[in-house]
Amino acid sequence: MRRFWLIFAEFVTITLAVVFVITLIRPDWNPWRRNVVEIRESTSTPGGLVAVGGQGAAKASYAEASKRAMISVVNISSSRDVKIPGNHPLANDPLFRRFFGQPNGDDEDPEIRGSLGSGVIVNADDKGGYVLTNDHVVAGSKDIQVSFADGRVLAAKVVGTDPESDLAVLRIEGKGLTPITLGQSEKAQVGDVVLAIGDPFGVGQTVTMGIVSALGRNRLGVNRYENFIQTDAAINPGNSGGALVDINGNLIGINSVIYSRTGGSLGIGFAIPVSMAKDVMEQIIADGAVTRGYIGISPQDITPELAESLKLKLARGALVAQVVRGSPADKAGVKAGDVITAIEGKGIQDSVVAMAVIAGLKPGKDVKFQLTRSEKAIDIAINVAKRPRAQQQPRQ
Repeated sequence: MRRFWLIFAEFVTITLAVVFVITLIRPDWNPWRRNVVEIRESTSTPGGLVAVGGQGAAKASYAEASKRAMISVVNISSSRDVKIPGNHPLANDPLFRRFFGQPNGDDEDPEIRGSLGSGVIVNADDKGGYVLTNDHVVAGSKDIQVSFADGRVLAAKVVGTDPESDLAVLRIEGKGLTPITLGQSEKAQVGDVVLAIGDPFGVGQTVTMGIVSALGRNRLGVNRYENFIQTDAAINPGNSGGALVDINGNLIGINSVIYSRTGGSLGIGFAIPVSMAKDVMEQIIADGAVTRGYIGISPQDITPELAESLKLKLARGALVAQVVRGSPADKAGVKAGDVITAIEGKGIQDSVVAMAVIAGLKPGKDVKFQLTRSEKAIDIAINVAKRPRAQQQPRQ
């Protein structure tokens, strides 16, 4: 009997070791892994193929990368209601009214169709596929159509949107779709060469080249959750929702915002990292919405003056300015004036990082928060709740 148990123990140990190795090396083989939608992912580093200086000549052409990615980038157009102000100087002009669809001078809101932006095919099956784009591209639209570079036009429907990250997922029905390969935005580095692909101004599919200018850009006041890749690749109106790819043609970002005083490109564009877009997309496809963590606090940054008054060694962390009554933080004993220094061991630099980390927490889970209160370090476990979904606001 003892020998039997020894053999059984050895068998279990070896089996667990094999499962661990397989899970570590090939997580996609794991039967417990949640696969919401099948996607293609690259394992190459975004800028790894370019060699410069003493290492060799820089890549002379990006034609192959462009060809790989362009087939997966589409134009998105739709009908939108356009209200003409009653005091508009041309409101009574017959030609103006005819252009906006009101030839008879009635009071109905006119409807126009035009190019709204771009999108990226991220999945394809026998019946169709999913297109990832910006929320602001499809917000308020109806009768959405997706146009391909080869001239095909397919109807699309909105699967779900997430205004807080400015992402939306569309579903199209049709065969012969080519999904893009997802790259690794978390491995992107400042200086990596990138290509922006989209349909600027509705002139047709266009590719521009630049570099990654900065990473982790936030506080732009565009979305609630901002972690943009900044690039100097020319991005213009109509590029929104298009692809930012590495030199291998792998998607590393969804073009979203431009900084411009003229309406055109000034060399400062921002893209949502594909790591963030993928998580949002999978939640939308699986649940129709994005679930985020919530503890019920209003944080603010630690300025040098606050750090001095609170007797902190560094101006780092997130000061709890307000605690919502009855919220998870309130129930756990968090107080206004506490400073969040770490969440589950992850250091907190400022209020933006704190809110992003909290948003990524799983509702229903007890999470350890490290705080500083009255110059003393304390740990508090907070049971994270589900963040109420933000109401979508119309864009001007």
